[in-house]
Amino acid sequence: MNPLNTQKDYQNYVDQKSPNSPILKNCFNAFWVGGLICMIGQIIMNLCKARGFDEAMSGTIVSIILIGISAFLTGLNIFNRIGKFAGAGSLIPITGFANSIVAPAMEYKSEGYVMGVGGKMFTVAGPVLVFGISASILVGIIYLIFNTQGITLV
Repeated sequence: MNPLNTQKDYQNYVDQKSPNSPILKNCFNAFWVGGLICMIGQIIMNLCKARGFDEAMSGTIVSIILIGISAFLTGLNIFNRIGKFAGAGSLIPITGFANSIVAPAMEYKSEGYVMGVGGKMFTVAGPVLVFGISASILVGIIYLIFNTQGITLV
């Protein structure tokens, strides 16, 4: 039996049995759910500005409220259903980051607060933090090098 034919036969079998992904529907759902999350954030921002907060403080309040809502909905297992429906539309805004911290903590809470919640809380978000911080340091160093040479980047 030729392994190449076996691999082709298997791939044909997988292609026949695998359901086609509704790409346009998924993109539309991600677009409107992500837009809705951003619209809620903008409404909170406008309310904060109307109350007299400056831009920076309003942005901080919006972030805290969206993170809190996401964490609360993750605890109720509602955010995970939204994520299955909307995909990246719910995961790209700051709400997805909050979900990536709370979901593992909820999953491993039966192992205790230290080894379960504390130990597993950053299993998903940890690599994001490490690479995000590393990338920002690298960009800062590059900016510093070019800035000391008199080259304006921004």
